[in-house]
Amino acid sequence: MRARAASAAGYVLAMENSLGQYCINVTDLERSVRFWTDVVGIPVQSRTEIPTAKEVVLQAEVGGSRLQLAQQLDQDGPIDMGTAMWKLYVDTDDCQDVYDKAMAAGCESVSPPQQLDRWPVTVAFIKDPDGYLIEFVQNHEGKRPSLR
Repeated sequence: MRARAASAAGYVLAMENSLGQYCINVTDLERSVRFWTDVVGIPVQSRTEIPTAKEVVLQAEVGGSRLQLAQQLDQDGPIDMGTAMWKLYVDTDDCQDVYDKAMAAGCESVSPPQQLDRWPVTVAFIKDPDGYLIEFVQNHEGKRPSLR
């Protein structure tokens, strides 16, 4: 049974919430699947085709949020990134290794792995095949919750 939490209007059920899944548009679904599975190491969980799009959902065996890749069937040309989304974070236990795999796969380097002074992490930035900015984060004080 859920715990009850007091509110100004009376008692309400306390909710448990988390971020579950992110969906990004891609121009070549299979190329993007290869990046996320072969370079980053996140396996495919499901595939779906609807009349307007082909979709693939990926999630690491250790948990964390799911990533949905969607190729819109009526879209031609590059993805319009807009200005709302800045970057995607990928927790890793080996920043250098995943960065090296991304470079070998032809991704664009934005910043090679570097240990930060402000936080106990090593980070690297790359652009994936569609130009999304990806930040690889390796925590040096234990594993992040998404890697447990």
